[in-house]
Amino acid sequence: MSASFTADLDAVARPWLKSLGAAVGGRARAAAWWLLADIPAAIAFAAGLALAVDALPRGLFAAAPWLALIAISALARGLIGARAVRAGARAGAAAKALARRQAVASALGHAGERRTGGQVLTAAVEGVEALDGHFARFTPNRVAAVAAPLAMIAAVAVASPVAAVILLGTLVPFGLVMALAGMAAAEESRRQFLALERLSGLFLDRVRALPVVLAFQAEGGVTRDLAQAADALAARTIRVLRVAFLSSGALEFFAALSVALVAVYCGFNLLRLLPFPVGEQLDLKRAFFALALAPEVYAPMRRLAAAYHDRQAAEAAAQTLAALPAPAPEPEAATFAAPPAIAFRAVTVTYVAGEAPVLDGFDLELAPGEAVALLAPSGGGKTTLLNLLLGLAPLSGGEVTVGGRRLSHLGSIAPAAAWAGQTPLILPGTLADNLALARPDATREELEAVARAVGLDAVLAARGGLDAPLDERGAGLSGGERRRLSLGRALLKPATILLLDEPTADLDAASEADLLPVIAAAMRGRTALVATHSQAVAALADRVVRL
Repeated sequence: MSASFTADLDAVARPWLKSLGAAVGGRARAAAWWLLADIPAAIAFAAGLALAVDALPRGLFAAAPWLALIAISALARGLIGARAVRAGARAGAAAKALARRQAVASALGHAGERRTGGQVLTAAVEGVEALDGHFARFTPNRVAAVAAPLAMIAAVAVASPVAAVILLGTLVPFGLVMALAGMAAAEESRRQFLALERLSGLFLDRVRALPVVLAFQAEGGVTRDLAQAADALAARTIRVLRVAFLSSGALEFFAALSVALVAVYCGFNLLRLLPFPVGEQLDLKRAFFALALAPEVYAPMRRLAAAYHDRQAAEAAAQTLAALPAPAPEPEAATFAAPPAIAFRAVTVTYVAGEAPVLDGFDLELAPGEAVALLAPSGGGKTTLLNLLLGLAPLSGGEVTVGGRRLSHLGSIAPAAAWAGQTPLILPGTLADNLALARPDATREELEAVARAVGLDAVLAARGGLDAPLDERGAGLSGGERRRLSLGRALLKPATILLLDEPTADLDAASEADLLPVIAAAMRGRTALVATHSQAVAALADRVVRL
């Protein structure tokens, strides 16, 4: 393993994994405790087996208590194993959720910095998924692999100290093989993850540039580059598997050897055929107990060895995830007890440096509770003003204040704003689920009243009411019905600011006329800013501003 790679692990990956583990430590510890609880159950099972075998010659009645112990301990081991797996899965899920939130927040907050979109995507998807085995399997089994073998050997020593010495002696080469396998697999795992990251980045970037690739007839070169990257990933994956298979074979050899040595010793001791003197004489139940418990000594270490690749994959992914820029702290969201005043002073918005600004030196003041309609041709900056308030457009110059405070100091005003945009978000679920996005605690009666108020009666009648199913594309809803759904959310949310972007677009004149009273009611008691082409909608506002 290269010195630079080891230094990176010690300085970056392992501290990052440790901090992530501390954040979900309770769940990981629960899995470890369940694995440790399996120790007395395993000892009880081996003891019951040995005593039952010893008692069977005296009759089934004499063996009945020990048969009951076997059944109880076997059932307990099954339940404990299931609980350990579930606890580990919860720890892995919690760690992945936290890491994914950090990765996505970093990617969104530092778009375009150093890494390509494909590399960021690989880190947020493949890299985060690589953490699962580390927290779900490796971390709990590492704790159990330290305590369980020694506890099992101590139990064997009660029956046969010589067998315990044999088991203890074979732990040394077993541990050395695990350490050597881990060092060999770590570098290969890192190279495999880097190859995957390069392939993902190359593929995504080439897909984005597909029109350029086709225009310059560079399909052959792109195909060749992708094939080479895929072959490199396949070759490195095979190397990882080769190391894993070799190490697994070596570990199984020493585990089988230790059990065989205990079996030979116990058998020859019972037959009085040992070629050397020992200080103990075994009977059947003691020999059977030592032999039954011998495989259990190595079971935790074999589970750890099986999960060791999970650790290497997690450390390789952690080097990339830890290198992502830390997400900027989110400012506290603003709320207002009453409709606030909104002021735009010399506002300039430029999306791309060097291009003409969408808005330049724009001034507008809204009094508390005033409704203002913005009229302008398409591309005139109406939607940009609404997006600026929600933090979706950059403030290149000037100042925006809400309630007398600068927008940059307020953070997000989204909790205080009801919004109906041009492209309403539709999520898979029911009509009720999509309406309730604006207010999850709304009652069913409130949802139905809002749906009828915005003219969704036809949907309610034809598709099963509020339980009408919708997919992510809003299949079954017309463009006008999607606008009505969006307006329904704005009506449902008890916000002091109302932002409407073309609320009656895609509606015919009759449908628009039906919605005008609803829009007027939504404006009442709120500071409202409405972008529209409709003169009828603009007439509802207290003031009309032409851009």
